[in-house]
Amino acid sequence: MTNELLNDNILHLQAADEATPQHDEAWRKSIPAQVFLNYFFALSYHIREADDAAGGLQHLPFFRAHQAELTEADLAAVEKMLINCWSTEYALRATAELGNEDYLRHALHWTFPQAYHAVTAGLQAFLYTTGVRTNNPSLIRREVGRLVVRNAYPRPVSFYAAGSYGDFSIHRLPLAGYKAGLQIAGKAIDAQAQIGQFLRTTRKQKAVGVRQQVQANPNTALRSQKTGKLLDKWTAQHWQQITWRLGYTTIFDLLGRLRISQTSREIERYVEADIDFNLFHQSLLDIVSYLNGIHETYVAKALGLQRYQELVANLPQHLQNSFVTERLRNRIEPVLTETPQMGMAA
Repeated sequence: MTNELLNDNILHLQAADEATPQHDEAWRKSIPAQVFLNYFFALSYHIREADDAAGGLQHLPFFRAHQAELTEADLAAVEKMLINCWSTEYALRATAELGNEDYLRHALHWTFPQAYHAVTAGLQAFLYTTGVRTNNPSLIRREVGRLVVRNAYPRPVSFYAAGSYGDFSIHRLPLAGYKAGLQIAGKAIDAQAQIGQFLRTTRKQKAVGVRQQVQANPNTALRSQKTGKLLDKWTAQHWQQITWRLGYTTIFDLLGRLRISQTSREIERYVEADIDFNLFHQSLLDIVSYLNGIHETYVAKALGLQRYQELVANLPQHLQNSFVTERLRNRIEPVLTETPQMGMAA
């Protein structure tokens, strides 16, 4: 989190904090990490509670129409992306399964970026089958935002935020407007309120970053009509002028918040915090597994189920008979065997 967003979260929790008995210094220092845990647990909780057959991939028109004409070179590129995805998820799972609280605490240095990169690699494989072939993070974020809005993703992760700074709107998350608390989500209203806050703070961060980029470029900077100097005070109208640059804010932007520098003081806030690190890692793993399963199902439909099965059967040793095979059997094959196979490898 940036200092600005950290202050937002602390102010947001201040009222609840003052209404409870005096907390010790360690608890107060743990607030930023607890908020971050709350966010990712809320995502995991919402996915688990909202995931049902009626809202599954097989019922989405976008999924049913998905197909691709792929050359052997294309197939090799997609398979390489998937192996990168799975190897990163394998490393994330290996860390989580160790289960030692102290180890998991310090493992945040690498599990945060592992979770992000595991999902990104699978997303790139999916995007490749839609004709979007890029490593540029901004382009990937823009394209997946459009896909979320176009209902390419099942109900649990189809939510998004739009609008300009100070006037954000949240879609497909009906309880997002409620005030988020400091407690781990135990009901749908808690989870959606926390996800809503996560979307708003993340979009705010993005808006501020875009403003800095725009103002740093003499060709794009907004200036005062009276003085011609760079604007230092922005009105709602000024924010609206750069809203188009933001795209949509989705679950993939939320995962982007995991890209915390290992050398920054920021990561130490989490390492030194008094939170449930086992729960944090399990929440990350649940989210990664769910999103990767979606992307794998899209890729399997584009390649053809038989070709995808052959790929899984010939994986490197560390991935043999692993979570990859389990997702194929439990999630991908049931969907594709009841969905018309329109996408076959060329």
